[in-house]
Amino acid sequence: MSTNIIAIVGRPNVGKSTLFNRLVGRRQAIMDNESGVTRDRSYGHGEWCGHFFTVIDTGGYVHGSDDIFEGEINKQVELAIKEADVILFMVDVDAGLTGLDEEFAHVLRRSDKPIFLVANKADTNARAHQVGEFYGLGIADEIYPISSQSGSGTGDLLDEVVKHFKDKGIEDPEAGIPKIAVLGRPNVGKSSFVNLLLGVERNIVTDIAGTTRDAIHSHYKAFGKEFIIVDTAGLRRKSKVNEDIEFYSVMRSVRALEDSDVCIVMLDATRGIEAQDVNIITLAEKNRKGIVILVNKWDMVEKNTNSSKEFEEEILDKIAPIKYVPVVFTSVLTKQRIHKAIEVAMQVYENKTQKIPTSKLNDALLPDIERYPPPSVKGKFIKIKYVTQLPTHNPTFAFFCNLPQYIKEAYTRYLENRIREHFGFEGVPIKVLFKKK
Repeated sequence: MSTNIIAIVGRPNVGKSTLFNRLVGRRQAIMDNESGVTRDRSYGHGEWCGHFFTVIDTGGYVHGSDDIFEGEINKQVELAIKEADVILFMVDVDAGLTGLDEEFAHVLRRSDKPIFLVANKADTNARAHQVGEFYGLGIADEIYPISSQSGSGTGDLLDEVVKHFKDKGIEDPEAGIPKIAVLGRPNVGKSSFVNLLLGVERNIVTDIAGTTRDAIHSHYKAFGKEFIIVDTAGLRRKSKVNEDIEFYSVMRSVRALEDSDVCIVMLDATRGIEAQDVNIITLAEKNRKGIVILVNKWDMVEKNTNSSKEFEEEILDKIAPIKYVPVVFTSVLTKQRIHKAIEVAMQVYENKTQKIPTSKLNDALLPDIERYPPPSVKGKFIKIKYVTQLPTHNPTFAFFCNLPQYIKEAYTRYLENRIREHFGFEGVPIKVLFKKK
């Protein structure tokens, strides 16, 4: 993660997520007029005049509301303040100075970090002149009027912010680091799993389905392993998605899947594998991602000596023909096999990125092909000359032969199975191509 960290904080609905998206250069955080859309800390990366930085978007700080998430959101905000190098305290010119702004200013006075008072929604000169009342907060000597929607004023703000950075920062702190996305239906334990792994309350956890809304990225570096782990909103069937916020949450989860290297798909052991779990696994396979199935709440299931084997067989039967996926049984509650899940996920990543020398491929596979050659078609015999792994992002193997158009699907599966038998590739989709020699 970059050493230059900016935290955007303030009460709900002042435009924090809009400014966050502008600073990172894309619509990463969900924006909505409903209060409390952002709950966890969201991270993104930006650049200004050669300075690279990390931005933290936070939920709206409130006190004394009926929102059951209030305490957890406030905790996430305070963690972001501790983590930041620079704090942007956002207020709303339209609404004017409020009691919540004054209460939050008391919280910020406990911090010794540089604080910038940012007055949002100052879209016109007239509105920009209305910012004077915010000097009453006594939190900063200067107020920066901006419009996070149009971007006006953000350049002047960033010019001053970057002066507080100790160095130029890192252009892409996530470059070359494996990305692991944790996916599944709502309430299977994704956020609890990530929090337990990280050893901090990175994400808010409740029994309410839909608690996590954005895809939350966290950097893990311990026990000789380093990766980005992404907690996602619960994926449910389209017919169950009945509000805009949930729609965008689902879209963020799908994007997290597409951006990942390995997908950990979490199942609820008490419910077994359901249709939506199969859909998620199929989507990961379609996008050619590494896949690990993590069966959570295993401590809540009555077991005999063959329980795990029978459960695994049921899973693999439901997701057929995807037979190459490892299954790990765990319990977040009892901390059972949590690190085993990560070890398997990292092994899948290594499988996904391994390159097999052409000589080793041919030494292993050509005898198999000779023993069981492709069936002849219309009296024509198919001769496979050699095989090589292509320099692609995902494992792809090209078999060079005289009549590639006559190779049948069944023989393609045979060759894929032989590749897996010789070289592993557990948890990874393999692509087999046939080219004219």
